[in-house]
Amino acid sequence: MPQDKDRIRLQHMLDHATEAMQMTCGRARADLDTQRQLNLSLVRLLEIVGEAATRVSEPTRRFHPEIAWQEIAGLRNRLVHGYDEVDFDILWDIIQLDLPPLIATLTSILGQKESEQT
Repeated sequence: MPQDKDRIRLQHMLDHATEAMQMTCGRARADLDTQRQLNLSLVRLLEIVGEAATRVSEPTRRFHPEIAWQEIAGLRNRLVHGYDEVDFDILWDIIQLDLPPLIATLTSILGQKESEQT
């Protein structure tokens, strides 16, 4: 069922966005310049958020216009195809400014779907 697959993909988005936020807790932007494992991990987590977003069905995307589907997919493409030109200032801003509202929205959507199933 597409709904089940979409639910899984939305959960992947939520899980990986949350993990990216957790990884930056207590850290500063400058850590991305000095901690290679951190910057590689954050890039990969955001790639997964973007890839999962591209796999969400069109009807579900239309039903949730509050999510910036195109921008999330575009970020994924930029990170994958522009791997050698990642701007860590932009990456940090996305994690700090854009992920918290995305996490809240996904949590709400997934919570709504859980209550609809029970």
